[in-house]
Amino acid sequence: MRRTPLYSASTPRSLPAAKAVAPVAATPATAAASAVRVPRRRAWLAASAAALVGATLAALLMLRFGPPGGRVLTQDDIDRAVLHTLNTKSLPSPAAKAFDAVRGSVVKVIGISESKAPADKDAKDAGKGKDAAPDAKKGKDSKDGKDGKDAQRAKPKVERDGNETESEERGVGTGVVILDNGTILTNLHVVFGAKRIKVIFADGLEADADVIALRPEHDLAVLRARKIPDDLKAATMRSTHDLKPGDRVTAIGFPFGIGPSVSHGVVSGLKREFRSPEGQRILTNLIQFDAAANPGNSGGPLVTDDGEVVGIVTAIYNPTEERFFVGIGFAVPIENAAQAAGMPPF
Repeated sequence: MRRTPLYSASTPRSLPAAKAVAPVAATPATAAASAVRVPRRRAWLAASAAALVGATLAALLMLRFGPPGGRVLTQDDIDRAVLHTLNTKSLPSPAAKAFDAVRGSVVKVIGISESKAPADKDAKDAGKGKDAAPDAKKGKDSKDGKDGKDAQRAKPKVERDGNETESEERGVGTGVVILDNGTILTNLHVVFGAKRIKVIFADGLEADADVIALRPEHDLAVLRARKIPDDLKAATMRSTHDLKPGDRVTAIGFPFGIGPSVSHGVVSGLKREFRSPEGQRILTNLIQFDAAANPGNSGGPLVTDDGEVVGIVTAIYNPTEERFFVGIGFAVPIENAAQAAGMPPF
């Protein structure tokens, strides 16, 4: 009679060779015991799988609803946790958040004028003539402690078409990148009359730029840089339709060439009008703000706490003839600026 195979849950292992034993005839009792071992193993595997599934479900329920009998979180618990975080953690200021959002898009804009340099003979005569500057005549006794030759140090000269020219910065302002191809918004008066325009990006890259569009009625100019950083990012612009007096704003720029500088304030009013001191231009529909701005801020972005540009800083008001900030600044709404760049309004 054929022997019934036996199954074991233990790991197989090698056994030493043994002497051959003659087969033993199976009895009814051994045959019955062998027959019940297979069903018992299957039942054990099914029970183990069921236990594993049950443990997994219990763990998921505990993660979702907490331990049995645990207290359910209330709104008061959440409020206390938030208040604790506010009292123990230093959060960035709104101005810092706004600056971080646009810092890579703010550029320094320099207008450069060039003129033919005087001949050497004329330059020498200018230093000797009776109309020479007082410090130039004093020589070593000039008030800056330098001799007359140093006091008359020549301006930087550039070769253009075989003629020697002098380069001089005639205007310093600010711009903001609105397209990552190097398209920059600034004020028209920053670059007006310049023979050459230079922009300096946030990473220090300097490049020449060309004027590609003008909007004189809004004192806006659109520039295109000839060279741009590899990771240049454009600022995000936002409509002013829901802007209200009292909303916080941040002005970013290069006042007096220093920067980038950040100042923070609020929107003081909307739809304002500004007339230049010379009376040569009138700007309308302006945003009035009280964040500090000075010469050099012109063309820079006016930014919300969310880091979105809502205006281009264009003018400051001072009832005296001095050109410094007394608390009233004006910005062109970004809708007008977008139209100047050929972009559809919001």
